[in-house]
Amino acid sequence: MNSPLDLPAIAEAAALRATAWLRSARPPEDPEEWETKGRHDFVTSIDREAESIITEALLAAVPGCRVMGEELAPDTPTDGLVWVVDPLDGTTNFLHRYPQYAVAIAAAIDGQLEAGVVVHVPRGTVWRAGRGMGTTMDGTAVTVSTTRDPGHALIGTGFPFKHLEHLTEYQRQFAMVMQGTSEVRRAGSAALDLADVASGHFDGFWELELAPWDTAAGMLLVREAGGVVTDLEGRDPGLRHTGLVAGNPWLHEWLLGVVRSEK
Repeated sequence: MNSPLDLPAIAEAAALRATAWLRSARPPEDPEEWETKGRHDFVTSIDREAESIITEALLAAVPGCRVMGEELAPDTPTDGLVWVVDPLDGTTNFLHRYPQYAVAIAAAIDGQLEAGVVVHVPRGTVWRAGRGMGTTMDGTAVTVSTTRDPGHALIGTGFPFKHLEHLTEYQRQFAMVMQGTSEVRRAGSAALDLADVASGHFDGFWELELAPWDTAAGMLLVREAGGVVTDLEGRDPGLRHTGLVAGNPWLHEWLLGVVRSEK
């Protein structure tokens, strides 16, 4: 098996291959070509082709490894080297030509995150992290923000669009966060939201329900940039389907308190 120090480079190479292909792909003009996996949840042949490109690259680089993703194998194994892949995070944005979507790839060994890469497809920005190696954005080291006052904070979020049963709970949380901060943003790609926390563009982020392929790469970006990521109870999310709270150490503590008080 490759050393963990090799894994960020392998993830970046695979992500960039998929990014190049996605830039050449055109979203289906006819919404009838959008396959519905669930409420407000779409997938196309483009997602599947991008995932195939990534899988081929990862298996060629590390024969015998396993690749887990939404379209391939949605169950998360925890033993050995596992790649956690989102070939197109922000599919709805892509389908509507709204330029906020990404490729996200993480590597975990025995459940421990070792590498994470997120590529903003339209801009080509690359965030990369390795455990114990810090986080970079286009090769330059980045850190989470130093904002301590929630009143000065910009917070990212994601709506519970697939889980409308959580909408009332989320609306209470949103009201409290909105009242306590300078602003809230929702752009539709959790991978990019977490990358923005890692690079200090957001001071914090929360969402009530996310899949591991949405979060694995971004979690490592945030942690290696000096931030904190937990589930809604303050625990390590691991590679689970769960809610997420992320931020610099001060804003994470405040945001987690707000979210827990309005559950």
